Amino acid sequence: MGEGEPDFSSGLLPAVVQDADTGQVLMLAWMDGESWRKTVETGQAWFHSRTRGLWEKGATSGNRMDVVERRLDCDLDAILLRVHPHGPACHTGAISCFFNEA
Repeated sequence: MGEGEPDFSSGLLPAVVQDADTGQVLMLAWMDGESWRKTVETGQAWFHSRTRGLWEKGATSGNRMDVVERRLDCDLDAILLRVHPHGPACHTGAISCFFNEA
């Protein structure tokens, strides 16, 4: 299996965040080169928001996410973070942001 760095040449990349123990998808966020580097350096989940810029998940709420595994898709333009969450992922207080049926 290959290793690599994400290809940020086209801008922000989607980052799927998954609970490493249960496999549940917790959230979808966006990453840029800076948030990727901070995630690698600190072992915590960092993202990029158009309104907030660089932000660490849980820095305000305390619901941080310890990143235990990082994976990239075959084109190096989508990210999977497997994490141990310290609380709910969603700002609503739900464990996962994906609770709305469609």
